[in-house]
Amino acid sequence: MSRVFAALADPTRRDMVARLAEGDATVSRLAEPYRMSLQAVYKHLRVLEEAGLVGRPPGPQPRAVRLETRAFDLLDTWLERHRRRTEQRYRRLDTVLAEMRRDEHEQHQRDGDRGGSQAADHPDHP
Repeated sequence: MSRVFAALADPTRRDMVARLAEGDATVSRLAEPYRMSLQAVYKHLRVLEEAGLVGRPPGPQPRAVRLETRAFDLLDTWLERHRRRTEQRYRRLDTVLAEMRRDEHEQHQRDGDRGGSQAADHPDHP
């Protein structure tokens, strides 16, 4: 997972992944929009390959680069687990806040009932 996050930390690599989500592409096709050498593009691809995000089938050049779903499945599982935990924590917080509001409302009602009878007994009260 650390390699996946490190690979995706770079905006060029994220862009490459986004472009590959649209379809497989050769390295030269991937390199087209970037103002960098083909060697630099290969370095980015090597990082993505080592993270398991992309792959290239063996064989002669040009070989298409494709996304590998396994790494995305792992990311999805990891994110979903943490999303569920966070949602559970916020639901518990919502419950606590609702109880606090209800207790506060009940306390105001009790104070209001007592305050009303005390005000009527006060000599300055009309």
